[in-house]
Amino acid sequence: MTSQIFDYEAIVIGSGFGGAISFCRLAQKWGSKVLLLERGRQYPMGSFARSPKQIADSFWSLEGDAVERPRHIQNKNLRGLFDIRNYKKMDAVISAGLGGGSLIYANVFLEPPEQVFEQGWPTGLDKTTLAPYYQVAKQVLGARPVPSWQTDDRRKIVRTELFQEFATHENRTSKLADICVFFGNDYNYQGSDSPTPIGLQEKNRYGATQTSCTYCGECDVGCNTHSKNTLDLNYIHAGQQTHGGQVFTDCQAEKIVPLNQHGDDDSSASGEFGYRVEFQNFASGQSQSLKTRRVVVSAGTFGSNELLLRCRDVHRSLPKLSEQLGRWFSGNGDFLSFAIEGKKDADPNYGPVITQYTDYNLFDRFNRNQAFVLEDASYPAWLAWYIEGAFPTSTLRKLVRALKALVTWLKKYLSNGVWNGSLGFSLHEILKDDLSSKSVVMLCMGLDHGDGTLTLNKSDHIDLDWPQDTSMSLYQAILTAGERFKKFVKSNWFFPLPTWELPIRHNVTVHPLGGCILADSPDKGVVSGHPEQRGQVFGYHGLYVADGSILPSAVGANPVATISATAEWIAEGITGIKPDASLGV
Repeated sequence: MTSQIFDYEAIVIGSGFGGAISFCRLAQKWGSKVLLLERGRQYPMGSFARSPKQIADSFWSLEGDAVERPRHIQNKNLRGLFDIRNYKKMDAVISAGLGGGSLIYANVFLEPPEQVFEQGWPTGLDKTTLAPYYQVAKQVLGARPVPSWQTDDRRKIVRTELFQEFATHENRTSKLADICVFFGNDYNYQGSDSPTPIGLQEKNRYGATQTSCTYCGECDVGCNTHSKNTLDLNYIHAGQQTHGGQVFTDCQAEKIVPLNQHGDDDSSASGEFGYRVEFQNFASGQSQSLKTRRVVVSAGTFGSNELLLRCRDVHRSLPKLSEQLGRWFSGNGDFLSFAIEGKKDADPNYGPVITQYTDYNLFDRFNRNQAFVLEDASYPAWLAWYIEGAFPTSTLRKLVRALKALVTWLKKYLSNGVWNGSLGFSLHEILKDDLSSKSVVMLCMGLDHGDGTLTLNKSDHIDLDWPQDTSMSLYQAILTAGERFKKFVKSNWFFPLPTWELPIRHNVTVHPLGGCILADSPDKGVVSGHPEQRGQVFGYHGLYVADGSILPSAVGANPVATISATAEWIAEGITGIKPDASLGV
């Protein structure tokens, strides 16, 4: 059988961290014979939603897909950036677009401690093994802490100092996080301490145009200035522009079928003769298929598990997939909470979304049952305006101030007939000490038990069973720390997300992991952790998984670093090419 029957040497499904890295590295070897399929669309500079109407439509919800989503977007036939899922005891926010989760993540590149790899991970795959791959990915993604504000007041981030003060108060360690945000080529890639001035543009080391971070706080809603080092500006850019790899957006993979020696579908085959990948092209409305020698599934934890479960249990095209498929799901201990109207300035609308992390028994005094990190968070200024209007107490306070301003204006006008200057005075009175400026968003993630299960529901879509109680000691430790933060800033209110309140009691994760985990054998996991079969699906040749679904446990830290390192490790196993940060550019 000759290679001429194949349309591609490799098809990569999904463009998040696992998919983007796989695409770039495979394109370095096979060039235009590598194809990347992404269900979402590309987002050029300035194309992310900002108006209320645009935001309302910026969700993923295909008509008739029967996926449980919030009611107001259910079956709207939207193909937007945010994919929100509702499951039992756990809701999730994931992304659709070229660059996957990198388009909406909070930029943090944080390696977990060695102890994380001591439970649940395959033999020999540990922090030491992955160390060089962490290093390469960190260099490509340009991860560094925010620049010092000692010589530039415009770079001062108030909430960073607030969280550092709280860490000192708690006898904890706060460190500036390495974040994948563009502050200029010299700063990000050359190790310089002098960033490019705020708002100036230049081409990054891979040839994509970026803007030196504008500190707008909009990282999690899509960066319109391309100041985030998202995957479409490095790995995907190099794979496509330098190495000639092909990219199809608006295309969702639906089926993977092994071929026999004659190039025909054969569910009894094991992949040695290649695969046929079937996908829906949303732009044309047509179903298409292509033949390839190998497939890398990188559709994210929910996408990869759903695709493989369907192939095993519905289409029966991949019947040899492990019975462990869908097991050991983790939400990475994600927990979001708020301290409202404290007495200390927080200024949460300025700067990259996350700038520091405070360690609670993850890196120091390791405690597997209660290990987490506390991170600060910003959100866009336009959201602060919404918050000001949404909270009744804030609105009442502003009405009282407006009334006072009106009385002052009348007194001044009646006494001397002068009114000039009153407009500025009135605006100051109404807007000063706003609710948002002294409120804090607290992001936590930690070592949950990772004992969730992903299955297909009656409509053959992914479903999640999350046994929340087994991880309650972690959540309680996070809540207790949040109550102490409230007292520290002398806040009026502390509360977690409304979904956590009884009787709902739902977690929300933005870091879903597991279900296709790395293991030593198929009775323990879905893909191989052996150095000779890195990431290859047990029972099949040339079929790989590379994304968050292969992580065998929560990592406590933001998982992007570990997903990237394992993807680099797997790609090296496929291509035989030792990775470096140049990406061959």
